[in-house]
Amino acid sequence: MRTWFAPALFVLVQVLLCVPPQASAQESVESVRKVVTRVTPQYPRLARSMNLQGAVKMVVVVEPNGSLKSVEVRGGNPVLVQAAEKALRQWKWEPSGHATSELIELRFAPR
Repeated sequence: MRTWFAPALFVLVQVLLCVPPQASAQESVESVRKVVTRVTPQYPRLARSMNLQGAVKMVVVVEPNGSLKSVEVRGGNPVLVQAAEKALRQWKWEPSGHATSELIELRFAPR
């Protein structure tokens, strides 16, 4: 019984610290460049079973050709971060003359 209790308690504490006042299934992008291809993250099975919701904030560096160079997670529940990062790696931006830094927030809510 104790083998699952500690990880579940850790996740629960993280959720309570990271849940925004109003969680929804929306994406907020503070972007200089237009997103051409946007992939919606899959809601993780574990998060669904625990009824987790919240936002994942990331800063990404986008190459001049519009592909993702790097992702830096700035906040969010660890259960949701992996799904957000996986989807974000499939996004494409419009080409630009130089690399840009973009702030992305993906929100998760059970349906």
